[in-house]
Amino acid sequence: MGPLLYSSHYGDFKMRGKRIDNFKRGIRVGIPIGLGYFAVSIALGIAARNAGFTPLQATVTSLLINASAGEYAGFSLVASGAGVLEVAIMELIANARYLLMSCSLSQKLSQSTPLKHRIGVGFYITDEIFGVSMAYPGELDPFFTYGAAAVASPCWGLGTLCGALLGSVLPLRVVSALSVGLYGMFLAIIIPPARRDRVIAGLVAVSFAASFAANSLPLLQHLSSGIKTIVLTVTISLAAAMLFPVKEAEEDE
Repeated sequence: MGPLLYSSHYGDFKMRGKRIDNFKRGIRVGIPIGLGYFAVSIALGIAARNAGFTPLQATVTSLLINASAGEYAGFSLVASGAGVLEVAIMELIANARYLLMSCSLSQKLSQSTPLKHRIGVGFYITDEIFGVSMAYPGELDPFFTYGAAAVASPCWGLGTLCGALLGSVLPLRVVSALSVGLYGMFLAIIIPPARRDRVIAGLVAVSFAASFAANSLPLLQHLSSGIKTIVLTVTISLAAAMLFPVKEAEEDE
């Protein structure tokens, strides 16, 4: 019993040490992600304030929604007076890619990974954290993802808080000027893939034209902004998937 008990304690100690090392490694990887999140989420905080959220509400929202596009879409719909159902549908569409990311990342986890850790990793999936987690060599240790999220998530919430506070104390003209940062954020999202892929560039142009037409055509002017956004998102995405399917080799790459 003595040697077996010693071996068990030594194995647990070794496992805890490995988890601590991976957590620290995740923190190091998460620092640049967190800095980027802080800068971007300031603009989101201003958008939240413009939509009528208090700084506390905006911060809690950012801590619970780890998605810039989905969060901005939600703030925009609330600001336009959209209903709860419209916001819920749009959030489902905007964040649908995280379902695919979760399925892919689950293959990196050991079969013995407890459900609580699978849920924890799934909750903190963002584009950047997903990327560094997939790049983790071998089977993914959830504590590596926790380490990255331990830096990135607070920075995301803190940036939103700062933006919401700025929106509360600064003059309206200054807040409106800072809101331009949102457009810069989305340009930074769409320009790199559009430069690499002509299909994406064409779809971006079609999306802009369709959005302008939806706001200009008399037949569509009676629809709310939320409904227009949902219809355009689903229609253009479905058409792109049917006309320009991604081959399996390109997906693997």
